[in-house]
Amino acid sequence: MPTVPIRVLLADDHTLVRESLAGLLQAAGGIHVVAQAADGVAAVAAAQTCRPDVVVVDISMPRLNGIDVIRRLRSEVPDARVLVLTMHEEHEYVLHAVRAGAAGYLLKEAATAELIAAVRNLHAGRGHFSPQAALALAAQIQHPGRELDDPYQALTSREREVFHLIVEGQTTKEIARRLDISTKTAENHRFRVLNKLAVRNTAELVRYAVRHGLLD
Repeated sequence: MPTVPIRVLLADDHTLVRESLAGLLQAAGGIHVVAQAADGVAAVAAAQTCRPDVVVVDISMPRLNGIDVIRRLRSEVPDARVLVLTMHEEHEYVLHAVRAGAAGYLLKEAATAELIAAVRNLHAGRGHFSPQAALALAAQIQHPGRELDDPYQALTSREREVFHLIVEGQTTKEIARRLDISTKTAENHRFRVLNKLAVRNTAELVRYAVRHGLLD
């Protein structure tokens, strides 16, 4: 057990999940949860402030999904190592997470002991992947040319934020206030999101999000 506690940031939009994880990790000893975040944007901001050793992040989160959080952390908080903890076991999510910079990938059905081991492994500079995630990585090595389905396709980071805010039911004015941008800019983002994903309206966008597992 390290003499200095491992500093962990938890990012998950479910309060009960975060608090349960925090309790389990800290009860294990040698781990201190320094911050919690309920969405992707808050997770990046908290990591910039707290400089955690390990970030435990879900993929499906409001405002900024976990894959984009990993990308942002890789450039803005490069010392933080990221463990994905999610319900998504599809190969595409594993590969996108690893390509974004994740050092570990676990499913939420994992045992508490494995989660604790994963946090300690990442802090020690090692990786930690569930058997399902390891199979996905092995399959990619065997078939490196296989095309991956990116559910966000060509959306920019800002457009992905707008995507989630639209799906949450926010109006263009509300999105503008939330992101501190003009209504016209929010309208432009909204238009590009719908256009790039080839959907006609908010109802179709919500169905798209459900179909691609982008909502919990």
